[in-house]
Amino acid sequence: MNESVPIKLLLVEDEDDFRETTARWMTRKGHVVAEAANAQEAFALFDRQHFDVAVVDMNMPGISGIELLQRVKADNVETEIIILTGQGTIDSAVQAMKMGACDYLTKPFPLADLEQRCRLAWDRGQLQKENRQLKAVIKRQQPSSRMVGESPQMKEVFRLIERVAPTDKAVLIQGESGTGKELVARAIQQQSSRPDKPFVTINCAALPENLVESELFGHQRGSFTGATTDTPGLFEVADGGTLFIDELGELPLTLQPKLLRVLEDGSFRRVGSHKERRVDVRIIAATNRDLAHDVRSGQFREDLYYRINVMSLKLPRLCERGRDVDRLIDHLLGDGWKIEDDARAVLVNFQWPGNVRQLMNTLDRATVLADNNTVTLDDLPAEIMDNSVDNVPQSSPDTLRLDDIEKAHIVEILEREEGNKARAARALGIHRRKLYRLLERYNLHKPEAVSDDS
Repeated sequence: MNESVPIKLLLVEDEDDFRETTARWMTRKGHVVAEAANAQEAFALFDRQHFDVAVVDMNMPGISGIELLQRVKADNVETEIIILTGQGTIDSAVQAMKMGACDYLTKPFPLADLEQRCRLAWDRGQLQKENRQLKAVIKRQQPSSRMVGESPQMKEVFRLIERVAPTDKAVLIQGESGTGKELVARAIQQQSSRPDKPFVTINCAALPENLVESELFGHQRGSFTGATTDTPGLFEVADGGTLFIDELGELPLTLQPKLLRVLEDGSFRRVGSHKERRVDVRIIAATNRDLAHDVRSGQFREDLYYRINVMSLKLPRLCERGRDVDRLIDHLLGDGWKIEDDARAVLVNFQWPGNVRQLMNTLDRATVLADNNTVTLDDLPAEIMDNSVDNVPQSSPDTLRLDDIEKAHIVEILEREEGNKARAARALGIHRRKLYRLLERYNLHKPEAVSDDS
């Protein structure tokens, strides 16, 4: 039980002396106390602010404490309620707990006892909030793979992740679809000061424009057709943690000022509400669009662009990552799987317009079709086989012999593999002995140009 945190407390009691005495005592104990003499005053206070705990007298003139409890719980207000009751009405208090009250006290009672019950109620509310956040994270999170890459481009990405992760500032990740932007966002979160807090995601391109605001900021009951309950948005779900906003460039212009405000001071309002809320959320955004161009064309706010682009990372295309394709094949296949050399060569030489995501999907398909845990050419999709490109000199077919094409291709592969003959043979889809014969045939067997390292 955390006794150092002040409780935001509402006292709903029609006996003025008792209410005022209790309020003064709880205030001296360091709590933030508001008072209401009846249920109507309590409803007005609930509309304007949030309370951790409400202490409500059951027997009040007009709207009773039971009716107040029913309405508060029907509105999904996240407030723990303690019922106060007199002698002879304990059965009603037990009934109130079945309706959602967390505790009850029978008058008279020591004020120290009331504070202890309020502390327990506060702890209960915090635990329920953390459980809701955890459930939301589990629902939205997708399993992520460890990032793999030793190319210079990826080493630079890893270096930048280490630099930006501890800062707690907003980050913009740029790159084509399928390059692994969400993986980078998760890596930043895991290396940040809040790795055990919620990581919540939203894809702005996956939602209709009229739903993005409600999804991000939440809404009040009755704010639009179908809004039957008060619903927190993802900013509230991610409070204390990280919100990953994918496809930021698709965020409607009308909502960009609201996002800018959260970036600046953590404040926002639910749809249909005048009550200001505050959260502590780190924002990581991603886009496959040229936001600088969108700013110039008026499709993206300049102030938001500069506010979120303070720390940015650019992810390379898979075809720019050299031998990382080979490493990714082994990593994505996992232990217990093999791939034949000719199939590997096709994958290594493919241009991968869909980047890592396309490679992942291709290997997933291949493992379903493969026999004996070995991927072969027959397990690869036709579009991969038909479009696997070998670079050859750009000369007229009339002036090129087949030997010229083969020699040029071997030279290109050797250069790409930095002279390593074992990797070059694997990329060409041939055994190393055959590569030796071809090197001798084309007078390419130069010690300074190639190596035998496996």
